[in-house]
Amino acid sequence: PSCTSALEMATLLADIQPGDEVIMPSYTFPSTATALVLRGATPVFIDIDPKTLNINPDLIASAVTNKTKAIIPVDYAGVGCEIDKIIEIAGQYNLKIIEDAAQAIFSKYKGQPVGAKASLAAISFHDTKNIVCGEGGALIVNAPEMVHRAEILRDKGTNRSQFLRGEVDKYTWVDLGSSFLLGEISAAFLLAQLEAAENITQLRMSIWSRYHHQLRELENNGFITRPFVPDTCEHNAHMYYVIVKNEETRNKIIQHMNSNGISVTSHYEPLHSSRAGKKYGRAGSDLSKTLNLAGRILRLPLYPDLTIEQQDYVIKCLYNYFDYRLNAAHV
Repeated sequence: PSCTSALEMATLLADIQPGDEVIMPSYTFPSTATALVLRGATPVFIDIDPKTLNINPDLIASAVTNKTKAIIPVDYAGVGCEIDKIIEIAGQYNLKIIEDAAQAIFSKYKGQPVGAKASLAAISFHDTKNIVCGEGGALIVNAPEMVHRAEILRDKGTNRSQFLRGEVDKYTWVDLGSSFLLGEISAAFLLAQLEAAENITQLRMSIWSRYHHQLRELENNGFITRPFVPDTCEHNAHMYYVIVKNEETRNKIIQHMNSNGISVTSHYEPLHSSRAGKKYGRAGSDLSKTLNLAGRILRLPLYPDLTIEQQDYVIKCLYNYFDYRLNAAHV
């Protein structure tokens, strides 16, 4: 089981059917879309806010058709989407919301945990995330009327949970379902991670903040754009990225950093321009910002064991690419 499994389970709970359309960003991992396609639905891709790289809620209404069933916003880099606006729009058109909060464990939006306001929200424990167990995920079910069916869907379509609570004499097959349960070894590993979560988060925040402080000169001089975190959000330091002027510069920086022993990468290829995206989905808005930013983003190393010396080396090499001397007073 994984966050992908959680999204697949969410589409079952949201009653996504063949022929339905679901509005979502193109700038996300394929799992967000494949969960829909497996149900016979069509992902409708809309553009992102260039500041946060989250779905632009102002584009949702114009993408709604008589086939639209739901919206899947994504909390990119652990920065919460504008969920209040999205809930308001969903209410106007009677749409369901499945929040892809894969990267956003422990993040907050307007003081509340990310994933707390949507009916359904999925979180990842993949080994690239903040809290890990190899492969794993969680589905947050905030709608009380969905809890009973969620228990059935996660346990192979049976009412075994009711049986274990003594509510029925024996359990049997009662609905659709799959094996969405985490194994005991993975669960034990996850528990240890959760017990260390506060320390892990503090370490990540320290690294993120140090990048943000030390790279401001590059931004002030027009070389990069640093991540933007709205005042309404408390992020979890899932990722530190910079935006550079164009794709050619981004690729040259990757080559420069890799040649100096530093692993830096781009991120998602927009789903709407992929082979499967063209086959199974469609555009619901102009997607020029998605295409532009996807070609300019650069992710820097960020993990709890990254030392100050290693981080200084990453920062120094990035400054060296631009042939710009790091002001020692800011180190």
